[in-house]
Amino acid sequence: MPNRLTYVPSQPVPAPGRLASAALPLADGFMRLMLSHPASGTLRSTWVTPATLWLLAVTFWLAAFLAVTLGARVAGTGALAVVGAVLCVAYAAGAGAVLVVALDQRRRAG
Repeated sequence: MPNRLTYVPSQPVPAPGRLASAALPLADGFMRLMLSHPASGTLRSTWVTPATLWLLAVTFWLAAFLAVTLGARVAGTGALAVVGAVLCVAYAAGAGAVLVVALDQRRRAG
């Protein structure tokens, strides 16, 4: 029985749609930065596993929430809140790009 968190279809990865194609450079860069890039070097030819999809979905929302919370407190808290908010926005952007690619793969696979 295959592991539900790492199972990917045996068929080739479908060609990405317009939005996923635009998100691919950011998604690939994010995966490299997180030291989790695929052996092929790109998500264009590699399936995103369900574990990666769920992990990024949760951390995307957490980073977005933290970015908004820190952004609201920037006025009186100084540079640390600004740095934290910027890092959270950057993480959320990268995670969101991988999510776009992953969801596009699932939708196009059928």
